[in-house]
Amino acid sequence: MRIQTATSGFLRQMNQKEQRRMETIKMPADVPLVVMNRGAQTENVHRGRVCVVSAADGKLLHSWEDVQAPTYVRSTAKPIQALASLLAGTAEAYGFEERHLAMLAASHRGSKEQIETLEEILKLTGLDEDHLAVHPGLPIGRKSRDEWMAKGSKPRKLCHTCAGKHLGVLAWCKLKGWPLEGYIRPDHPAQQEIIRRLKLWVEDEADQVTIGKDGCGFPVAAIPLWQLGFAYGRLASPDFAKDQAAAGMARRITGAMNAFPELVEGRNRLASILLGDANVVAKSGAHGVFTLGLRREQLGVSIAVTDGTEIAWPHIVKAILERIGGINEETKKKLEQTFPAEFLNDANEIAGNWQAVF
Repeated sequence: MRIQTATSGFLRQMNQKEQRRMETIKMPADVPLVVMNRGAQTENVHRGRVCVVSAADGKLLHSWEDVQAPTYVRSTAKPIQALASLLAGTAEAYGFEERHLAMLAASHRGSKEQIETLEEILKLTGLDEDHLAVHPGLPIGRKSRDEWMAKGSKPRKLCHTCAGKHLGVLAWCKLKGWPLEGYIRPDHPAQQEIIRRLKLWVEDEADQVTIGKDGCGFPVAAIPLWQLGFAYGRLASPDFAKDQAAAGMARRITGAMNAFPELVEGRNRLASILLGDANVVAKSGAHGVFTLGLRREQLGVSIAVTDGTEIAWPHIVKAILERIGGINEETKKKLEQTFPAEFLNDANEIAGNWQAVF
């Protein structure tokens, strides 16, 4: 009896601690977006938040759960981050071509073409790879990494998935005469201007914006999910932007992304497949964030998957595009081929399916 009483008291104490811990976690309200079914049983549920926003005025047209909650923009911000440096004249100063502009907005996988384009940027700008404020590493793409290691190549800073963004800011700093050292610090003039440009692009008049630290060392802003959708609606339809100089540069950077979709991410990546369609501007971000803009429809779409994985993205995107259109038949076919609803096991048998449920 004494043992049972002691155990019950211990469990009550543990439950109280767990309750207090859970009360400190601030989670935006979400809903099931995609389930993975194996046989007759649902095996996994991916929850999250989604919104569709008008590029004209930021009006929220459709939403699923809390899209007002701050969301770190992560690598979806790269085209907007590139705007600041390009408006300063870096493309003209260094002779950047479209493929170089695409790499400024890229989350590259380390393919031969991507590394070669980054090396061209180094040569054009006179920058040294050591200026990059990241550690040397291997390509993050499996095929690229295997090829890299098979050749006996050493880790390089250029292999970092954000190397293009970093080189774009370093080139800008060199042009402006700003220090190259510390270019990733929040108080550096380049980072201050990037945050200012982001707020202007989404017409955010708030004095403060939540800033965290991105995986590559850059400051990263957290804005409401609907504003991220608005940002991509405006990237796809920049005529609505108040700053026409920024609008013109947005056309240039997104045009480069469409011209070189596989440089932006990589072969069979969701964003690169979508960018192959001239009507779409798309980009992934780490830990569950994905965004796209549709030119003809003048819409932006933003997605945040709560568990931080990207495996559910294609099925969420396909469900949205089935409802609102926006892609051509070739792109639709490529999405289905690359991300089929049914999945196979290692015996090449159908084991289950993905199903959008929102």
